[in-house]
Amino acid sequence: MKLTDFSFDLPQNLIAQFPPEQRGQSRLLVLDRMQRSRSHHHIADLPSLLEPGDLLVFNNSKVRKARIYGTGAGGGRVEFLLLKQQDPQTWTVMAQRTKRRRMGTRYIFDDALEAEIIGEEGELRLLRFDRPIDEAWLDRHGHIPLPPYIRREDSPADSERYQTVYAAVPGSAAAPTAGLHFTEELLAHLTERGIESAFVTLHVGLGTFLPVRSETIEDHLMHEENYSIDEENAARIERAKAEKRRVIAVGTTSVRTLESAWDSNAGKLCRGEGATSIFIYPGYTFKVVDALFTNFHTPESTLLMLVSAFADRNFILDSYREAADQGYRFFSYGDAMLIV
Repeated sequence: MKLTDFSFDLPQNLIAQFPPEQRGQSRLLVLDRMQRSRSHHHIADLPSLLEPGDLLVFNNSKVRKARIYGTGAGGGRVEFLLLKQQDPQTWTVMAQRTKRRRMGTRYIFDDALEAEIIGEEGELRLLRFDRPIDEAWLDRHGHIPLPPYIRREDSPADSERYQTVYAAVPGSAAAPTAGLHFTEELLAHLTERGIESAFVTLHVGLGTFLPVRSETIEDHLMHEENYSIDEENAARIERAKAEKRRVIAVGTTSVRTLESAWDSNAGKLCRGEGATSIFIYPGYTFKVVDALFTNFHTPESTLLMLVSAFADRNFILDSYREAADQGYRFFSYGDAMLIV
């Protein structure tokens, strides 16, 4: 398939630059794959749109303040995005104007922290700091890694709003944004209706948000991301599958975790930690996920390709056009879809 098969036009004013005034106030477009029908709702309607016994699977990874700024020898400010910690002092990073960031170049960060580029991995760099940096340092000096289509600096409010209410395990360089719609009140209403919840962890990195640069999508290689599933949550998901209750993934990262961890021969999920570079695009056969709650995704992204594998590509793109016509807000801070 061609990359352009996943293109669509979107007016700039529909790209949400801020979250809704209150969490959980967004709109919800519901797609029925079999009937090829659409209906318009709000996030608060979700409990009534699901059935008792349904199981929602959330990604509980927590976004770290992974964007930091260093000063080079020439005095200019350079942005780095921390992707993966290799050891207490060394990180894989994405650097601003990557080609200029050469081996041996040194930078000074807040709190007199110094670092040197000690390795190159394609468009990524290995940055070694002169002392370990931890979550406490990042909380003081780092910035929320808002995506580039949000054209503003991060604010203190983003520290809360670009984070799910159930985030528990630090490690993501971007939010699992489908989960941003859920409030404690909504989760309680879902439980009252008999809808169960389970949690997996996938730390969002380049595998999720790196653009596809090959004209033929099958040539795209996904970067590896780490995930984990514990015994209690794996058993809960397996029980739902065995009882033929719907497993509803909240977000594409939950989809990729479930589909990567499923052992088809055993009919079970692999427990513990793992890594995935799974690339899901049209033609893929889903093994675990029966329905999907997700945001609207950027053109030509692997996320849009995953959603187009779950429902027919033309149906998805038609639905995106209708959402745009109806004034839905798009991308990380925008509205949501439920695909059943």
